[in-house]
Amino acid sequence: MSHDGVGLRAVMRSVAFLTAGALAVPLLAGCSSEDQAGKPLAKQDIAPAGRARIADGGTLRWAVDAVPETLNTFQADADAATSRVAQAVLPSMFRLDERGRPERNPDYLESAKVVDTEPKQVVLYKLNQQAVWSDGREIGAADFAAQWRALSGKDTAYWTARNAGYERIEKIERGANDLEVRVTFERPYADWRSLFSPLYPKDVMGTPDSFNDGARRKLKVTAGPFAVKKVDRGDDEVVLTRNPRWWGQPAKLSEIVLRAVPHDKRAAALAAGTLDLAEVDPESAEHLTLAQRAGGKGTRTPLQGPGERKTSEDEASADEERGSDEDGTSADQERSSEREAGSDEAAGSGTGSDSDSDSDSDSDSDSDGKAGSDEKQGKAAGGFERRRAALPGFEVRTSLEPAYTQLALNGAGGPLADERVRRAVARALDREALAKAVLKPLGLPAVPVGSHLALSGQAAYADNSGALGGQDTDEAQALLADAGWVLGGPITKKKGEKAAGAEGEKSGKSEKSESSEEESAGGDDGTYIVGEDDKAPGEADRGGESGKHLAQDGKQYTSKSKPGGAPGAYAPLGTAAPAAVPAGPATLAKDGKPLTLRFVLPSGSGSRTLRTVADRISRMLKKVGIRTEISKVADESYFKDHIASGQYDLALYSWPASAFPATDARPIFAKPVPAADGSLNVEQNYTRVGTDQVDQLFDQAVGTLDEGEHRGLIRKADSRIWAAAGSIPLYQRPQLTAARKDLVNAGSFGFETPVYEDMGFLKKGSKAAPGPSRK
Repeated sequence: MSHDGVGLRAVMRSVAFLTAGALAVPLLAGCSSEDQAGKPLAKQDIAPAGRARIADGGTLRWAVDAVPETLNTFQADADAATSRVAQAVLPSMFRLDERGRPERNPDYLESAKVVDTEPKQVVLYKLNQQAVWSDGREIGAADFAAQWRALSGKDTAYWTARNAGYERIEKIERGANDLEVRVTFERPYADWRSLFSPLYPKDVMGTPDSFNDGARRKLKVTAGPFAVKKVDRGDDEVVLTRNPRWWGQPAKLSEIVLRAVPHDKRAAALAAGTLDLAEVDPESAEHLTLAQRAGGKGTRTPLQGPGERKTSEDEASADEERGSDEDGTSADQERSSEREAGSDEAAGSGTGSDSDSDSDSDSDSDSDGKAGSDEKQGKAAGGFERRRAALPGFEVRTSLEPAYTQLALNGAGGPLADERVRRAVARALDREALAKAVLKPLGLPAVPVGSHLALSGQAAYADNSGALGGQDTDEAQALLADAGWVLGGPITKKKGEKAAGAEGEKSGKSEKSESSEEESAGGDDGTYIVGEDDKAPGEADRGGESGKHLAQDGKQYTSKSKPGGAPGAYAPLGTAAPAAVPAGPATLAKDGKPLTLRFVLPSGSGSRTLRTVADRISRMLKKVGIRTEISKVADESYFKDHIASGQYDLALYSWPASAFPATDARPIFAKPVPAADGSLNVEQNYTRVGTDQVDQLFDQAVGTLDEGEHRGLIRKADSRIWAAAGSIPLYQRPQLTAARKDLVNAGSFGFETPVYEDMGFLKKGSKAAPGPSRK
């Protein structure tokens, strides 16, 4: 997963200080009998095909972020690649369906249900009688018991990252026969379906040594359609091969090679023929799309989303509808500026389809370096053309990832410790506009996420954002005024410092402006302040020296547009500014200090979408008088050194959705508590905003076996999380997967757990067509 996402169970979640009861919360979230879950916003896009159409054999080369440090998903350094291996080689009692809901896995379970609730909850598992480990031993109660003991938390010799649910088990016994397993709980546990998925053999879970070290690099005993052949750190790959003892539908592929390839090198690897399947970023996806169009094969536009096609009339209509954004910048201008700021990841050389013409014009005007430039461009262009010629054999399969991006507000201190300021930030945001900016260009539904705890289609989902309220500039300003932040209030200057927002730019030494993407990729680009150039209403027009700005190229420009451009665009220094340019709101101040929030963002080339969203958020906040100081930091330090340690005011990162929010989401939103050493234990609540009431609702939900009541409690907890305004869900993350056109049953899986044995390559002359349901 990319740096702005957080692994679901290997890394769990958290939140801090808030006064309860300050905002009335509607009761409808917990009381309505109407199903509010809806449907998933986008279907999976995997080129489905029946098994009869798939060739027998072949190797699938699938990109991962890194070779996993461990093959034990219950250890702290497990990652997405660890989970991918586990899904292919180990039993899971339950798997997720296309709506993100748990369903019984018939390859391992004939049935599983609660058979007693008094005096204790008892779950009876009846195993598939064909289910065996690769060494021939039957899967049974001994394996369940060994996993429970390892993960119960009672034996500290096991280096476990999580034990949620296992600590509630009292005992595990053999049932009426070897195929039955009885699990008795000491306390009721609503999320019991989350347990034993994956299930490791007792050989791994039986002793601390085998748990801690034995399963890190190899799994000798498995029970899935594939087995682990080797983990090769020299070649940066994990090789999975068919399991000859697999009792289910035999795997179509002979091997799956999970190959570690950085995101910025994946398009080149696809073109070079060393990858068949890879999640890609929007920039790489665009290059793949252009290459496919250039190839002249097929009519599908991959970025339109699963099963959708767009005519030229549709595109023209969409362009007309987009028009210009709320601050006067046209969509074409914005797309152009984003292209100019980016690098061509697909070419791997800094020269791409969007920048070729610019490079040519630049070289024409620079006669001194023309010869060397032409030679370099010729090589780069030739390389790009070769790669583009190879790329029409691929397509981009598009869906929505089971994860959402949020704006996190650090409530541990500073202005955001006041819930009125947090709520004002939230009310300043147009979440629909932010979702459209990210998802609409990809042909995906641009619907803001309405829940912290589930996504549309999941059982616990309901849009509870009404507990906080939608975008309302007047309400945001009223909340800030109530919190004591005054428009145009006096600001105490530090020694040697000019007044913020006034004439501070006259010397030409203002805060560092946002650098180009080439600088961004290298590490920390420093900071720049949004809103610092604006004068209060009624002040002098921003002409001459007072109208200077620092643009992306670091040069000074005035606020007059280029000829024919829109007001607000930049023109070279010395161009007279029109008197009609509207002034922005005055700086808000309190106790001599301006209301400025530090907005921390990753600087790498794969984070352009986050920076685009952050820029829009900054402009929205500027309208209500909140300045943002944007600080771009190196990707590798972004989460650990800034988010987890609380060194930020505002930040963007993602959480994966869970089918079991009462268990998995509680650490994210639990109220931080003082630790024995005097520090604050935040678990994974990196906003440090939480309430006793939310904790109580989670506790009630996890111990309630009535499914309707359980959903109601989760939705009620979500309403109160919205009211606290510690984090604001924005949009579901796009999932873009480049895949060979003849590869089927693989791509952007959405919620659904991949079916590894059904993946494969089409027989010659066959076409993808829906296969039979596995239900």
